Amino acid sequence: MQIEVKCSCGAENCPEWAIVELQGVVEVQPSHRDGIQNLEIGRLCRPSSDEKYTLTIGYHELSGTKVTLKKPLAVLKKVKRTDDGDDSSSKVELDVVGVIRHKILFKTRPKALISKPPEPAVKERASGTSSKN
Repeated sequence: MQIEVKCSCGAENCPEWAIVELQGVVEVQPSHRDGIQNLEIGRLCRPSSDEKYTLTIGYHELSGTKVTLKKPLAVLKKVKRTDDGDDSSSKVELDVVGVIRHKILFKTRPKALISKPPEPAVKERASGTSSKN
């Protein structure tokens, strides 16, 4: 069986994707186990223009770096095409959706984020008019 690979976006115009590599396990809460598609697990930030990244998941912050892969990877989408006249024969093609050339590697232990308790609200005193005689 021959599978055709096509790139409709052009060789140089494919969108850049990246891999996020974590050390350990990200556990899903029981309420989300049935559907994890489009589930937000944290916030990925690049605080400056250098190649350092931070990933915040709940009360944990991870520090990572951008690493170039030795061999780029292609992100593919399987497409089944049927011939116009014949419904029984279908042709399988792989469409290139993107190219992965980098990964963001988080290889250190997470730092615990401890926030300060909120400041107690300062009550304003009702300013009364006092007259000195």
